[in-house]
Amino acid sequence: MKTPVHLLFFLLILTKSFSQNSTEVNKLIYLDSAWAETTADNYKYTRLIEGYFSNKEKYIFKEYYKSSAIKSIGTTLNRDIVKKDGQFITYHENGNKKSLQVYSDGKKKGKEYNWYENGDIKSELEYSQNKKGEEEWKINNYWTAQKEQKVKNGDGDYEIITEHQQESGKVKNGFPEGIWKGKNLKSKTTFTETYENGKLVSGMSKDSLNIEYPYTILDQRPSPKKGMSSFYSYIGKSLYIPVEARNKVSGKIHLTFIVDKDGSLIQPKILKGIGHGLDESAINVIKEAKKWNPGIRRGIPVRVLYSLPITIQTANKT
Repeated sequence: MKTPVHLLFFLLILTKSFSQNSTEVNKLIYLDSAWAETTADNYKYTRLIEGYFSNKEKYIFKEYYKSSAIKSIGTTLNRDIVKKDGQFITYHENGNKKSLQVYSDGKKKGKEYNWYENGDIKSELEYSQNKKGEEEWKINNYWTAQKEQKVKNGDGDYEIITEHQQESGKVKNGFPEGIWKGKNLKSKTTFTETYENGKLVSGMSKDSLNIEYPYTILDQRPSPKKGMSSFYSYIGKSLYIPVEARNKVSGKIHLTFIVDKDGSLIQPKILKGIGHGLDESAINVIKEAKKWNPGIRRGIPVRVLYSLPITIQTANKT
């Protein structure tokens, strides 16, 4: 009669031991000021992906200032390239909440709240998708640092002041209206824009040399000159498959690179590779690629960090 008791006790020990050994393993990533992955010797932020080595639908991630103070908490659909989904909270370095947002499949939706560093409310914004699937946002309420409400129920005067940027203008029914002006302290550029019913009619930027750049679109993403399908076709034809990987390896390489102001693809980095010489081959393909159309912000070419997944299927290759 004692054997079953001993057996049960032994099984309980095994169960407890297994649960202790199956603890999820996290991954720590070092990030520079542009949020590109870097090393422990040259970083401004860190990102912790909880349970990185487990297969999940979503992963909790936390980002920290170099001081180790929490910067943000959220969930991502992709453990290698952050694609926010659900509630996302950011914090000032002093610990006070900075913003509260909601994402769906990487896009903001619903209301967003922002606070000043001292904890006072700053703004209430609202995000939605138009018929084209493009993100639109409106300004519902806004308060100055002196607690004066300048936008109420979508009408008033709005002002954005950050470490590197300043812009201001009138708001009507939640959207920009009339003349808006601003400047970027980092790039030493200024701009003047005209809005009608929330739509940008025209804009003019000036750089540090006083050269003018007219525009009618705020942001243009970098893109291959012949389209993304053509670029993937180039990768498929140019990617060298080492002998050791042929008919053996399949998977997905996640990498990033910078599209420079002239459209050059520079500084490619592997976020998650599959080895067997394929990661190095992917890096070479990016380095040898032709120039893209650069990203453009308010009429001026800018450097843009770009993420790209490359799917490898070698089963049918010889």
